[in-house]
Amino acid sequence: MDWRIILGLSLTSLWLLTGATYISSNVGWTGFVNLPVEEVGSFLEGAFAPLAFLWLVIGYFLQQRELIQNTEAMRAQAAEIARTAEQAAIQSEKLAAAETYARQEATLRLVEAVRSQLGGIAGMLYISSHGADGDFPLSDDESNRLFSEQSKGDPEVFSRKLLAATLQVNGQDIGFDLFYKTEIRARHTNQFIFVFERMVTHVRGSDTNNMLFDSLIGSGHGLLYARMKKHQANAPPEWNDHSKTARQFDL
Repeated sequence: MDWRIILGLSLTSLWLLTGATYISSNVGWTGFVNLPVEEVGSFLEGAFAPLAFLWLVIGYFLQQRELIQNTEAMRAQAAEIARTAEQAAIQSEKLAAAETYARQEATLRLVEAVRSQLGGIAGMLYISSHGADGDFPLSDDESNRLFSEQSKGDPEVFSRKLLAATLQVNGQDIGFDLFYKTEIRARHTNQFIFVFERMVTHVRGSDTNNMLFDSLIGSGHGLLYARMKKHQANAPPEWNDHSKTARQFDL
């Protein structure tokens, strides 16, 4: 029990005992009972007014204590809500980071798959120009070696060979003949352009800082794409259009 209530009960008991002693010694209980009603009312009003004031003061302090406790409880609740909101924000950031990481991981896997596809297209283009029916001699051993390097995890080996081949004849660019001299070369070249552009378009949508995009543009595939794109505009009309030569699937 609060000490204020104990004090109030003690003072009330003492006050009532004092009043009873006063009535008993000065008026007597018989005389007090026989007093007129208005005098009894005036006596009781004067006797209990201090008690009413005492308990009013005690109630005020008790209410003030309750208000302080409620305020502290509300502050503690607000602090808990703030901590909960902070934890929710941290969790949200973690989820966003995990989502970003998962999206980037999926993009990297897709890029690796497409790079392998581009390596296969570049290999077919290289064989069409350097094989038995091509313009440049290529031994079976060299061909097998290049495909072996590609199968061991180097998807750009044929792209680098094609880049080197564009300047191997007296320092002159022979890229047009490599890429668009025949219909089959035009088909492979346009397919390479089509697949590479789809890849970089997807990468730019998920690579916010363009680091992966810049890496692809500067890779062997990217440099070969730039060479192909330069010669595509000079190809015959029936060979320079993706929709006419490149393999596409209408899903």
